[in-house]
This record gives sequence, structure tokens and C-alpha cells, in this order.
Amino acid sequence: MDTGLEFSLEVNQNRYLPVGGTEMHAIVSITGRRQTDGDDRSPQAEPSRLAEVLVIDCSGSMADPPTKIAAARRATAAAIDALPDGVRFAVVEGTERARVIYPAEPGLAAASAENRTRAKAMVARLSAGGGTAMGSWLAAARDLLPTQPSALCHVLLLTDGINQHEGPEDLDRVLRTCVGRFVCDTRGVGDGWRPRDLTRIATVLSGTAEAVRQPAELEAGFRETIHGALAKLQPDVRIRVRTLPFARVGLLKQARPTLADLTEYADEVDERTVEFTTGSWGAERRDFHLRLDVTAPDSVQDEDRLAARVDLVVAGQVTADTAAVLVNWTDDLVKSARLDVEVSQVLGQEEVRRAINAGCDAYDQGDRIEAHAQWARAVELATAAQDESALVQLRHLVDIEPTGVVRLKPNLSRIDVNVSSVMSSQTLHPDRPTPPAQQGPTEVDRLCGACGASSPGDAGYCERCGAELDAAGTSGRAGT
Repeated sequence: MDTGLEFSLEVNQNRYLPVGGTEMHAIVSITGRRQTDGDDRSPQAEPSRLAEVLVIDCSGSMADPPTKIAAARRATAAAIDALPDGVRFAVVEGTERARVIYPAEPGLAAASAENRTRAKAMVARLSAGGGTAMGSWLAAARDLLPTQPSALCHVLLLTDGINQHEGPEDLDRVLRTCVGRFVCDTRGVGDGWRPRDLTRIATVLSGTAEAVRQPAELEAGFRETIHGALAKLQPDVRIRVRTLPFARVGLLKQARPTLADLTEYADEVDERTVEFTTGSWGAERRDFHLRLDVTAPDSVQDEDRLAARVDLVVAGQVTADTAAVLVNWTDDLVKSARLDVEVSQVLGQEEVRRAINAGCDAYDQGDRIEAHAQWARAVELATAAQDESALVQLRHLVDIEPTGVVRLKPNLSRIDVNVSSVMSSQTLHPDRPTPPAQQGPTEVDRLCGACGASSPGDAGYCERCGAELDAAGTSGRAGT
């Protein structure tokens, strides 16, 4: 029996900044662990809580070549077969408008042997013809899905083309109405789609963006995506960041297992507090790159200050676990130059992906020299960082000789460029080094939520501003 998830938070950072330093980088690691009751089976939510909408691009380009629409039909049938009894679902045909092809009645149908057979019969009739308007497809999925807070809603969207029958503002307007309502995984097939369309939808709607090089690969990919959606247990987990007056959130990116910049999608709770939706969670770990823009409020050095608190909001409630992001301005260059391992790894992965995407953009614009330069740089960075997931994608774009020489692949296809651009957003969790054993007891300081200063662990009042540390929101623990 599934008993849900429990979450934990961890912050990794080098809290020291040089005097005058204005950027504090930290990695916020969130882990969801299953609350077990002795049952070792794979966790899965009650089927009645799950809702799935399959959105299939049926624009005219899906018939060029015909293998695309045929593969889409097979993949959609495989996804339907993967749905357990009781999961509510629908199938949407996407052209310049959205049309629900199953069920015939308004709303969703509960999966059963009979309903799966009926749905697959309708899918077998899908044909290519018409345009592309992804916003209308997402709006149709939104209107089909339940609104209960406990529902785990998922959309799988397949496309092969450009969103040509609506403007970017139309898509953005729909996306804003879908945030927090459902998770959307986007998939590309063929060579006519734009990587930015897939990644934007997936980023805003807390999903993943992937693509295949051959239409025949769709079936296995759809099946894997559905299995991943079925493993989710908790909808709409949110990260809340509350800053001190001298700090503000400059950036928040999901860093692992996929890269997604969430900064522009922050919801403002109050003047100093913002929240970011992260979608549905299963038993998993994700890392987030948080950058705080900070300004020293005074000339005091070598003192830990609380810059921000990070909390999780689950089912509308703030969890008990919390994490502190600290800052300590110092003129000790040894301390401020030290690189935190987690921060260094994430910054390195981001730099590799920027180089890959810059090369893809240059190649699309016909600048082969710049594309080669960017991809060669990405190979160098990924090799040094042992970033194998990036190297896998780069090997589709360039030949890497044992001597280290990097050459553009001859007759490079647009499919390879598009797929490598999208798939490079996938990142890996490197093996964590075992932390060194601490010698002797470690003093735990208390951090003032009013001014950010630290005081001894047994202090009842802040030594800087006099605030009572026992008061709600004005005490905390110093990190390392």
C-alpha cells in the first residue's frame, strides 16, 4: 500500500564571498523518499488519482514521410496499453485546432480492457492533415483534466512541426493558465520542429523535452514516459525562497536530472518571498541552482549571515524541513576562492550545455565555423568534467579523435542537430564524494531572521540587533 512521500532539503555552498562580492551560488537538493509500511513493491498512486491526456500532432507534415504518422499511431496505442485500469484518460488530435477523438463523451474515460480497445481503434484512424497550434492543444488538455488538488495530471505531447498557426503570445497566454494544473512532457519527431518550442512548454509545465532520431523509436519512448508518469505520488511540490532585506533571488534553475530555468516563472508571495512550482514528484532526487544577488548591509566581515531560507510547500503546507543559505564576506582569499563540489559540478554542466546550444544555433544559421568552435569547446569541457551524457549528444554532431581533435560530422542532418540540442538538457548526478569526518563536536550557531547575523547556539537574543531568537522565523542553523 502506498503511504506517500516524505521530503528532505539540503543546501551545498561556499558561504564565503570576497569583500564586495555580490553573487552567492548554492545547490538546493530535494529528495522525495517513500514512506514505507513494509511493502517493497514499486510505489504507485491510486489509479483513480491519475489522469492522462495524449496529444498527437496530426498536421500535414506528419505524412512526410508517412512513417511518422504510422509510428505516432503505434506509440499512442502502446501508451494506452500501459495505462492501468482506473486511470482516467483521453486522446487529442492536434492540428490548427484541438479535437478530442476519445472518449466520445465529454471528459475522461476510465481505463479498462474495453475502453483501451475503443481508444486504440480511434487512434488507428488518425491521419495527417492541417496545421499546428500547440496552445489550443494544451488548452484542450487543461479543460479535460480534473481540478482536484490530489489529482496527478499528466500530458504527453508529440509534435513534428513549427507552431505556425498561433503567435508566441498565444502560446504563452495558454501556458500561464496551465502552470500547476498538470505536468507536460514534450516529444519531437522528424526534423521540422523547433527545440525551443519543446523546451519552453516542458520548462513552464515542469516536464521533460525529448526527441527521437527515428520514428520507430517513439513506441518505446512513449511507454517509458507513461511509466514515469505513473510513478508520481505527490502533485505540485513548490520551492519557497524567503530572502533577507540585503538579498534577492537572481536565478533558480533545475540543474539535475534535467536543466530547466524557472526564474521567470516565480510566483511572488510577498515582497521578500517567491515560490517556484516543480510539478509532480515520485521517489526521486532533484538538484536546483539558486543564485542570490546580495549587497553587504554594513562593513562587518567574517560573520555568518542568513541570506535566505528555503522551504518546500507540499499540498499547500510548508514542510517541517527547511534549509538556510548563508553569506560571509571576508578578505581571506583562500576561503572565498574555495569551490563547493556541488556548485562547481552544476556550473560546469550548465557551461557545457550553453556551448552545445550555441553551436546548434550557429549551425542553423549556416555558420559552420562558429558551430565547430562551440562544439569543440563543449567537448573539451565535457571531457574534463567526465560529463558522459553531454558527450553522447556531442558524438552525434562531431567526430572526436583519440588525439582530441574535433571535426564536424560530414552531411550533418537537421534531425541530429535538433535532437542533440533538446537531449543535452538531460544531466546526471555524479557520484558524491564521501565527506571528511569532522573532528570533535561542531558548534551550531543560531541565525537571526531579522538581520541575518549569527549568534552562539545558546543565545536567546541576536547579538547584533537584539531580536528574540525564540520567536517564530528568527532562528536557524548555520550551514557549512
